[in-house]
Amino acid sequence: MWEQERGGGTGGREGRREGGREGSREGRRGSGGRDGRRAEGRDGRDGRQELPPQSPEEQARAICLRLLTGMPRTRRQLADALAKRDIPEEVSEQVLSRFEEVGLIDDAAFAGAWVESRHRGRGLARRALAQELRTKGVDAALVQDALEQLDSDQEEETARELVERKLRATRGLERDKRIRRLAGMLARKGYPEGMALRVVRRALEAEGEDADDLGYPGG
Repeated sequence: MWEQERGGGTGGREGRREGGREGSREGRRGSGGRDGRRAEGRDGRDGRQELPPQSPEEQARAICLRLLTGMPRTRRQLADALAKRDIPEEVSEQVLSRFEEVGLIDDAAFAGAWVESRHRGRGLARRALAQELRTKGVDAALVQDALEQLDSDQEEETARELVERKLRATRGLERDKRIRRLAGMLARKGYPEGMALRVVRRALEAEGEDADDLGYPGG
C-alpha cells in the first residue's frame, strides 16, 4: 500500500515536472518567444499594406507644393510642370486656381520681386526684364505694372555704374573697340541703344577721351 502510494506520488511529481516543462515551452511560443518574434517580424514586413494610389488632385497639389518650396513660381510655370507629369488639364486648372485663392501663387508679386532683384543684382534694364517675365508666362499687364517701379533715371544710373565697373578692363584697347564693348554690354542687358551710347560717351569723356572723336551721338 505504502509503495503504491509512494509510486503514485512519484509519478505525480514527474508528471507535474513534465507538464510544467511542456507548458513552459508552449507558453514561450504562444507569448512571443524567439520563434514568435521571427514569425511576427516576417508577417510585419510581408503584410505591410501599400498606400492607396494618389488621386490626380493629390498628385497636382504635391507637385506644386514641392516646386514652390524652392522658390516662387508663376502660374504658367506650375501649369507646365503639371502637364509634363500628365496631370489632366481640368485638374491642373482647379488646383492652380485654389493655390491662387490662398496666395500660394501670385504672379503680380512674382513680377515685382523679379524686377527688383534682377535689376539690382544683374543690372538688367526694362526691356530684358520684360522679356524674362514673358517667358515665365506673366500676363502683359502685370509685366507693365512691375516695370513701373523702374523709371528711366534709375535705369540710366544703373547703366553708368555698369560702365564704370567695366571701363578699367577696356583701357589699352582702341577707342572704337572700347565703345563697341561697353555699348554691347549694355545692349545685352536690355538698355536702349541711344541710352547706351550716351552713357558710354560721357564715361569716356570723364576719363579724358575726346568726345568729338568718338563718332557716336551723345545726349
